[in-house]
Amino acid sequence: MKLYVIAGEASGDLHGSNLMKALKVQRPDIEFRFWGGDRMKEVAGEPVKHIRDLAFMGFVEVLLNLRTILGNISFCKKDIEDFRPDALILIDYPGFNMRIAEWAKKEGIQVLYYISPQIWAWKQGRVHKIKKVVDKMYCILPFEKDFYARFEVDVDFVGHPLLDAITDFRKNAFDKVQFLQETGLSDKPVIAVLPGSRKQEISVKLPIMLEGVKSFSDYQIVIAGAPAIEASFYETFIENDKDVSIVFNSTYELLSVAEGAVVTSGTATLETALFRVPEVVCYKGSVVSYHIARRLIKVAYISLVNLIMDREVVRELIQQDCTPKNIENELKGLIKGGEKREKLLQDYDRLIEKLGGGGASEETASRMLKIIEER
Repeated sequence: MKLYVIAGEASGDLHGSNLMKALKVQRPDIEFRFWGGDRMKEVAGEPVKHIRDLAFMGFVEVLLNLRTILGNISFCKKDIEDFRPDALILIDYPGFNMRIAEWAKKEGIQVLYYISPQIWAWKQGRVHKIKKVVDKMYCILPFEKDFYARFEVDVDFVGHPLLDAITDFRKNAFDKVQFLQETGLSDKPVIAVLPGSRKQEISVKLPIMLEGVKSFSDYQIVIAGAPAIEASFYETFIENDKDVSIVFNSTYELLSVAEGAVVTSGTATLETALFRVPEVVCYKGSVVSYHIARRLIKVAYISLVNLIMDREVVRELIQQDCTPKNIENELKGLIKGGEKREKLLQDYDRLIEKLGGGGASEETASRMLKIIEER
């Protein structure tokens, strides 16, 4: 069996790698060709294209890189044609993947989509295209099945794969002392800074985040470096500040020792919550991108934690509210002894219950293989 898999971002690389592992367990003869990152590379060798070359964020940024994006789409179509897969598996990354799905459907290639685009947030009209060009959608958020049902689209809710990823991490007994030694960190309590996985968003938000945690002198500040970005890029923002460190490929280890966190909006907000680390969520984009998005977004929150809980559980500091002073004030209430900390931890427990049990990767793999083999 030959499967072509496309992930274009760090979270897609994580979930794609776990899905590919589960598929391999159930069908060891599978041959993969894929777009992804280092985690997927560990499962199936070199990617056709690496995520470091694919992630463009915001309306303006996409326009500036339109020629590259269109070139990648043309290249991808040709590569799929040459590979002749039994099915195409798309993982999130909607701007690119929906174009490929539309083309693949016309070519008679089976299209399976894992992790729904956030069409419930904006571009709800995309649901009609999904209905036409996607053979099966596998959703990971509990409210998505009801959303699709409103448009008479039958999707599968398979659970959230982050639960599995974190469970797998915890199976290997985490040694805090060893982690601190290997990364050169001290035994001071930790505030984690998760500024995102793209250079564009890091450049905007990291200086604000670092300024916001500057007053916490009793803590060491540790940045979670994105695997596809070089250390020298982060060092330009640190300016020899000895109280700030960077760790790479160790986000879960970092969250295991953190007492509080400042997190950019995205999957990391949910990961932080599942590790029960009190967090402040930040978003700041270009002025043009923000104002366009504000007119299009149809949901009340930007963090997955709040969306799933359908109320404000974690504080979101968006655009003009994303200031060092606001970050500092919010964080004070969340670190040890803070008045908001205990309530937030109780809300995290309710969040984990709402997401249900684990096994999302195995469940999705089983359902995918069934539909492929039945074709």
